[in-house]
Amino acid sequence: MTLIVRAIDVGYGYTKFTTAHDGREIRCAHFPSLAYPASRDPAASLGAERRRTVAIPIGPLFYEVGPDVLLAADTFRAAQIHDNYIDTPEYLALVRGALRLMKVEHIDLLVVGLPVALFVTHKSRLEKTMTGLHDLGAGKTVQVHKALAMAQPNGALIDFATQQDRVVAMEHEFSLVVDPGARTFDWLVAQGMKLSPKRSHSVNRGVNDILQVIADDISVEIGQSYTQLEVIDQALRRGRSVPIFQHAYSPARMRPVVDSIARQAVGAMLRRAGECYDVQNVILVGGGAYLFKKAIKDAFPRHRITEVKEPLYANLRGFQIAGRDYAHTVLTSDPARQGGGR
Repeated sequence: MTLIVRAIDVGYGYTKFTTAHDGREIRCAHFPSLAYPASRDPAASLGAERRRTVAIPIGPLFYEVGPDVLLAADTFRAAQIHDNYIDTPEYLALVRGALRLMKVEHIDLLVVGLPVALFVTHKSRLEKTMTGLHDLGAGKTVQVHKALAMAQPNGALIDFATQQDRVVAMEHEFSLVVDPGARTFDWLVAQGMKLSPKRSHSVNRGVNDILQVIADDISVEIGQSYTQLEVIDQALRRGRSVPIFQHAYSPARMRPVVDSIARQAVGAMLRRAGECYDVQNVILVGGGAYLFKKAIKDAFPRHRITEVKEPLYANLRGFQIAGRDYAHTVLTSDPARQGGGR
């Protein structure tokens, strides 16, 4: 029997998930970490031009999630998740939305991620929540037989070591993984693949802080509240202006403020991680890497900063690799589930 291993990383900005692991290729997908509630299944009222979302039933409500979730939005843009976000119906809706988009009926091992600062306190509870039968709506369910929670940057470290074929070579090396996300700025110091907990942590100083300060400046300029953070994010990533009332607003004017916020996050990391004289590998990952790159390079002028391909998925790919290895070494000892992870 072939074991089915999948990974989900619910970030404050995007929910990432694996759809297949065929040999060396790990296929990944993502959607915004937004879940909009409704009293009935939104699919029942949509016409022929159905948006790419799914409705997840949780309690008395349906939560719409997926790639086109912004089309389900009203004008109010609330923060979706916070430090206790794994206990919210929105978090569960995002996870179950990813499970539904995977299109599998059972999963032998599901690997999920947590910010470094929440890992110790939330790990066991999250694994318990993820294990069992999940109602995905529209008559669909998935059975998760076992769940494994990991610190988010730990996945990126595994992904880096595997891509570089340096898992054994890095056994005695210290590495620093820097993972700027939408809300949290995470970092991890490890020797080989073993975490150094006193030097690793998270702070709530992420991409959304940068997007919000730009949105505030736009609000002052146009004389009314501007809340479309996703539009600002896409403009920054593509090096374009933000369209405002048929005019172009250039976010480049806010670069000094952006750099200041990035330096604050990096400064908090240095206070916890130390001067990093012993660090051989500095690895930059995460969806916010493009905004924090300069501050990190300034903080480590004597180090080479390594960036991975598709940094948004770095943690996720590492989760999938770790899950596959765990399944091969642990789950295959269970006579009911023998075979190779995929």
